[in-house]
Amino acid sequence: MKVLLFGGAGYIGTHVALAFLDRGDTIGIYDNLSSGLKSNINKKAKFFEGDILDAKHVGEVLSEGWDAVIHLAAFKAAGESMLKPEKYSENNITGSLNLITECVKHNVKNFILSSSAAVYGEPSYLPVDEEHPKDPTNYYGYTKLCIEENLKWYSQLKGLNYVSLRYFNAAGYDTEGRMLGLESNPANLIPIVMEVASGIRPNLLVFGNDYNTPDGTGVRDYVHVTDLANGHVLAADYLMANNTSLIVNLGSESGLSVQQILDTAREITGKEIPAQYVARRPGDPAKLVASSEKAHKELGWTAKHSSLESIIDSTWKVYLANAPKTKAY
Repeated sequence: MKVLLFGGAGYIGTHVALAFLDRGDTIGIYDNLSSGLKSNINKKAKFFEGDILDAKHVGEVLSEGWDAVIHLAAFKAAGESMLKPEKYSENNITGSLNLITECVKHNVKNFILSSSAAVYGEPSYLPVDEEHPKDPTNYYGYTKLCIEENLKWYSQLKGLNYVSLRYFNAAGYDTEGRMLGLESNPANLIPIVMEVASGIRPNLLVFGNDYNTPDGTGVRDYVHVTDLANGHVLAADYLMANNTSLIVNLGSESGLSVQQILDTAREITGKEIPAQYVARRPGDPAKLVASSEKAHKELGWTAKHSSLESIIDSTWKVYLANAPKTKAY
């Protein structure tokens, strides 16, 4: 299979590329390197430097002929999206529409979207399945929902088949230790915990310890990035075999609390990891856990590597490898 990854130099994208390359597929990576790392691009992949806002260049690369496109080239910081919606509308919406339009123009029939559980908003029931109401509480989540809706129309009107993969919390690094470059400017819990353990940050802020959960801290569904990567391979196979579209959650279906993550990180790293407990953030639900039953059924996908120990251990090894390069804030 010949697959082109937009945003393929980023944290998730480099793992997705690795999963395809491991089974012998031909991979192209298109990235503007705004947050991706050129050092993490596999030498077996063909690299195109460019921006999805440059529709002409996107079209030129697509004209080389690809079996499937995977779109991971989105800004993803939910908090930032509320402060800079114009940045997210330009890249995540306009850029995505450029890409969809060029795929149709160049007869690329199979499209995989890196979507997000952020499309659901506050959970009205748990676990969250694909039929859960979609009511994003941040602009980032809205941009993902907007592209899903456009893909549905393009599927009906132009025959563009797609799989939308709604990730829960991506975490961890390649379980075989082949990915050594750190994610740029992380905004998620586990990388921040690692930065405190590495001495890059002075302490961890825990937002709320009075939730109705076993230890009072928020509970989320964490899925190992290697499992996510395998989900993209299965999605591509699904599109090649079926002339239809699909939307599925990718989550571990188990909830991990902030305190559990902190305790396990302290144990694995051997570091104190100072933590300060502060007020809840507005809009943060107490618990958010996925149902991935549809992914199991339709794709044959399972979260094989998503234990807390595997996630923390694989992440810590990468931070240790980068220790000499780190700078304290």
